[in-house]
Amino acid sequence: MSNTWTWNPFDNTTNNTIDLDIEMLKTEIGKHFPFYDVKYGKDTAAFFCRIDEYLLEEKFDSLRKSLSEKGYIPMIRHEGGEHVIYIIKKPKIKKRPTWINIVLLIATIFTTTLAGSLQWASTWEEIISLKNLLNGLIFFSIPLLLILGIHEMGHYFTSKKHHLDTSLPYFIPLPPPFILGTFGALISTREPIPDRKTLLDVGISGPICGFLVAIPVCIVGLFLTQQNPIIIEQSTDNLNVSYPLILQGLSNFFTIPENAIIHPTLFAGWVGLFLTAINLLPIGQLDGGHVARAFLKEKQRYASWAVIIIIFALGLVYPGWLMFAFIILFLIGTQHQPPLNDFSPLDNRRKILGIIAFIIFIICFAPIPMSA
Repeated sequence: MSNTWTWNPFDNTTNNTIDLDIEMLKTEIGKHFPFYDVKYGKDTAAFFCRIDEYLLEEKFDSLRKSLSEKGYIPMIRHEGGEHVIYIIKKPKIKKRPTWINIVLLIATIFTTTLAGSLQWASTWEEIISLKNLLNGLIFFSIPLLLILGIHEMGHYFTSKKHHLDTSLPYFIPLPPPFILGTFGALISTREPIPDRKTLLDVGISGPICGFLVAIPVCIVGLFLTQQNPIIIEQSTDNLNVSYPLILQGLSNFFTIPENAIIHPTLFAGWVGLFLTAINLLPIGQLDGGHVARAFLKEKQRYASWAVIIIIFALGLVYPGWLMFAFIILFLIGTQHQPPLNDFSPLDNRRKILGIIAFIIFIICFAPIPMSA
């Protein structure tokens, strides 16, 4: 899940043209929070308020909904020993048409079908044969896209439950020779997250949904591998995947020769588990970054850098982690935008969800994912 929202800091410069309805804002703020000072520039107003922390969550959410209807967004911060509510106008964000989502989905079905066919064949003529394309679609593309799609729809429906403006999933196709046929999927949240509870709910919903689909896919894949094992010679140049803890446990219920090739459906399930673990890393805009920001607040950045250091260390053993670390540093980033209300605490149910997220990460993570 990605967040396209960025916050504009308070501009303290004076400007003769004010784009804010200051009197209306004073009335709305005053209904919810007593304020003793106001500063404003062209695009931003800052109200210095007295806060009752017991009623903060309820009052701020009411203020947020009221201002949202009028085209404004509030954010509360604690600066210099004072509580400040910043107000800006809602930016106009151009929504992409739904046909883009559909085209990308169709393209990803095509590329993942080719990637699946590639696991059944070696020559180009065999790859594009109807039989192998059907095998690639049924046994690899559909299971993999189910995991990715339900992961993203978990984010989508949770966002809608919290009344967030969110896009449908964008699937990212990758043609062969990329063995997955896709770079995953994402949704775009087009407005800021209101509070820590919402941040955790949206962040954890995708990994839990994807995990719950990946488990039965792995079970079916293990069964198919057991029923039709393809044995290879030890000297064969073949890519091997390392089972995470959850897959090691599930494999104990099946009898599979050690030198059997992994079935494409089992590989799709393995990819689902691996991507679930990657998404739960407490970094930037990854799902784990949302969860960590909800739990740790501004200290999330320390967890982010600690994980990056560990990834670089793992890169000394498995070079693929080095490339991933550079992707994080230069594309994903380590920072996470705070929610509008960063003060209201998490309840016990969400703390349990955070523990569940950590457990899912542990049982899905493979330190050395692949080996030749």
